[in-house]
Amino acid sequence: MTEPVVRFRVDFTAPCSVGPGKIALLEHIQRAGSLSGAARELGMSYRRAWQLLSSLNASFGEPVATTARGGRGGGGAQLTRFGRELVRIYRTFDEDTQARAATAFKAIARKVRSGARTAGAASVVRLSGH
Repeated sequence: MTEPVVRFRVDFTAPCSVGPGKIALLEHIQRAGSLSGAARELGMSYRRAWQLLSSLNASFGEPVATTARGGRGGGGAQLTRFGRELVRIYRTFDEDTQARAATAFKAIARKVRSGARTAGAASVVRLSGH
């Protein structure tokens, strides 16, 4: 049986959003201890990783990660407490969402043809001050 997968992005404001790509980058920064290492692990350019991290840091009132310039002593990157909390909350919500989707779509998933091409379902959660 096919398990449904929900892919989502949380939009806080038009320019401030967090989705699976940015969360994966933060997780890889935590694991690799550097932005370049995280980019390599994800198969993305350093420039793109830097843009995503810069966007995240500019989107919130406090940074999600701090970086140190490379060189002789080496550089590095690490998540801040806020960054770790962002990842934790996103992953908890993701786990809950996947479990709910599996339950809600169980009967439908049984009808998916074997070998059928799948495209990720998308849902957007909008958070506002209301």
